[in-house]
Amino acid sequence: MSFDIHYDILKKRTLHGKKEVINVKNYDIAAFIWPSYTGDEPRTRIFWPEGYGEWQTVKAMTDRGYKGCRWPRKPLWGYVNEADSRIMEMQIDCAVSYGVNVFIYDWYWFDNRPFLENCLNDGFLKAKNNNKMKFYLMWANHDATYLWDKRNSDNDLSTVIWQGAVTPEIFSDICDRTIEKYFSRENYYQIDGCPVYMIFDLNNFIRSFSTTAECKKGIELFREKTVKAGFKGLHFQVVHWGDRVFNDLSEDDINKGIDVYRLYDYLGIDSVTNYNWGGSVHFDGDYKELTDNYMKSISGSSEKLNIPYYPNISVGWDNNVRFNKFIPGVVENNTPENFRRACEAVKAFADEALGKGIMTSPLITVNSWNEWTETSYLQPDDLYGYGYLEAIKDVFL
Repeated sequence: MSFDIHYDILKKRTLHGKKEVINVKNYDIAAFIWPSYTGDEPRTRIFWPEGYGEWQTVKAMTDRGYKGCRWPRKPLWGYVNEADSRIMEMQIDCAVSYGVNVFIYDWYWFDNRPFLENCLNDGFLKAKNNNKMKFYLMWANHDATYLWDKRNSDNDLSTVIWQGAVTPEIFSDICDRTIEKYFSRENYYQIDGCPVYMIFDLNNFIRSFSTTAECKKGIELFREKTVKAGFKGLHFQVVHWGDRVFNDLSEDDINKGIDVYRLYDYLGIDSVTNYNWGGSVHFDGDYKELTDNYMKSISGSSEKLNIPYYPNISVGWDNNVRFNKFIPGVVENNTPENFRRACEAVKAFADEALGKGIMTSPLITVNSWNEWTETSYLQPDDLYGYGYLEAIKDVFL
């Protein structure tokens, strides 16, 4: 049985109403990686001039006294350079031992070239033990603003430093480069023999082609290129940002006013997931309540979909690390114990979805491995130690 469908279905099955529920082992737990914790990319100095990436912002955060503030926090591993293969060898060993067996790398294309690839290219892919786990790409195709620059973030988030949208010609080049440089790796993550490629911002992706009809052609071209390279096909995944209606399309777009579920069908999207729970619920308040709200949201959304909805487990949310003034939206009580409860709820959803054939692969995404400035990370800190990783291990291994 291949890596991508290697789950072990237990012999004992139970019936939930008329629908079979399967208890699944060996899920693919895929954690997002924010590749900013390095100074190896010269253009990061625009945002973090001290030269070691967004660790600069993390180190500067203090207890500012707002409700739910749990800062300062310190990484137990130190402010390490994740573009160092030796560092990533340690992190890979740790991740796998706790049940995280896939990394999803946030991947960027700004200023007509890749951005922040060092963590992937020089860290993960040069790690001697990277064969222990799979990886795939999420093109984080949002605009780059002063969000990453704490000196300016309070007053200016409207200025676009680099646009996330590209041209159809550049996207074609991105496809070629992705297939050659990443899909060709033996440990690139696949579903049913097809490399998985995720898009963060569907709106911006459509803008790269002007219309949804041209966008569909762009996806089809990517599929053709992938098959030509010797693969069975392409698994094109997008981040689901709730029940949207696409009213902001151009006037002559044939899909103007369509809801997101019909647009997924039109474009030929293969599956959806979340980057974090903020795509489905108002991400503020008590973590246990947010867990319940998220489970209700994805249950409702999955019923409207004709494609798999791979669920997400979010560790938390507090983006105030990137600002000097208080920004509303703080998740409270996201303790390892409550996080474990969330893992159990998501696993129950996934077990049932696999049993009903709604999910075709045992994939669950996690936000995230190292989103320190969004206060949503599995990596150990001086507050909870390895508590979040222990929860993953207890539920999924």
